[in-house]
Amino acid sequence: MKALEGTRVLDLSRFQSGPVCGMLLGDMGAEVIRIEELEGAPDRTWGLLGPDGETLSYKIVGRSRKAVTLNLNADEGKKIFRQLVKKADVVLQNYTPGAPFTDQLDYDRLKKINRGIIVAAISGFGQNGPDKQLVCFDHVAQARSGGMLLTGFPGDPPLKTTITSNDIISGLFAAMGIITALYQREKTGKGQFIDVALFDTAFFCTQLMGALLLYAVYGEIRKQVGNLGFHSYIGIFETSDGQWVLLSGTTNNIWKRLTRVIGRGDMADNPKFNKNDMVRFDTAKEIDVVIREWASKRTAQEILKTLQSVRVPCSIVNTIDKVIDDAQAKARDMVQYVKYPELGELPLPGFPFKMSLTPGAIASRAPRIGEHNEEIYCGLLGFSKKKLLRLSTKGVI
Repeated sequence: MKALEGTRVLDLSRFQSGPVCGMLLGDMGAEVIRIEELEGAPDRTWGLLGPDGETLSYKIVGRSRKAVTLNLNADEGKKIFRQLVKKADVVLQNYTPGAPFTDQLDYDRLKKINRGIIVAAISGFGQNGPDKQLVCFDHVAQARSGGMLLTGFPGDPPLKTTITSNDIISGLFAAMGIITALYQREKTGKGQFIDVALFDTAFFCTQLMGALLLYAVYGEIRKQVGNLGFHSYIGIFETSDGQWVLLSGTTNNIWKRLTRVIGRGDMADNPKFNKNDMVRFDTAKEIDVVIREWASKRTAQEILKTLQSVRVPCSIVNTIDKVIDDAQAKARDMVQYVKYPELGELPLPGFPFKMSLTPGAIASRAPRIGEHNEEIYCGLLGFSKKKLLRLSTKGVI
């Protein structure tokens, strides 16, 4: 049995943040019903397309769901949506406030239909504030939160990260909020509204690094730090066999182990380097010269073996063809193969955390447009097949 079995989620989200949330809930056993336009949602055909004409990333975040089509602009479509709300536990959406149909998703409206409903809304800037109606994607939040000025090398233009962490973490926050609200509902019988913003997520993550405190305490506006840590020594070095290795000299104990194992015990005891992480951050260029010379004379595997023997954090900089065969990834079930029509088996990322009693797992492949119309409308709402055909003919489903 999975932890969220018996929980029904109506998922009106698109692209990444909301779908990540729905994916996790589905992997944990919730019945997640994706509601989309008759022609399919736009996130099926954006970005990197597969041979079947559908976005490859949808194969990942669209998994562990059922899919129905519904015209939410039609009066009869709105009525059907309200019927679904009566039978749901959660409504998940990531529309920009003020966008079409958002009035129909208002929590105060929906809780009149279902007292226990939980509504989770993910947006760029949240449900209040002067910029709540601005369109926002992950990289916009990166820019506005100040995070983009921390990425890249000193003197370079601002640089966004390729991994859309703000989208992904916002999806995680929404999932955490939903699970917390479900727990609270067990005590009170009441649902609640959950408001998640990409900007809040980006701001939170940037400030967790200490950027705001650094400015408040020392008056420093920190910008790009390259491959250093925000306040510690980290380096990436080319090896004699043309590969790249990352290593960390963070904390005094690790610094001592690192310098001694590379034959530079003098640096372990030198106050110029051994006082704390801040002094090593400030003297990083000098440290780089020493470690670069040491690494350039050794293969990647020699470096890893040497550093790991004394518990210095390090890793080869992997390419994706190596990651898919990584023994640790296999041991953690982080690559799982799911069969898709016309495409065969595709590698998907496994469930990201492990639970001993109720483990999460991929429940099903990402569904096709309207694949579960009959199951949901006839099975859940009790429509006849004749009514289903009529609604389809009228352009309602």
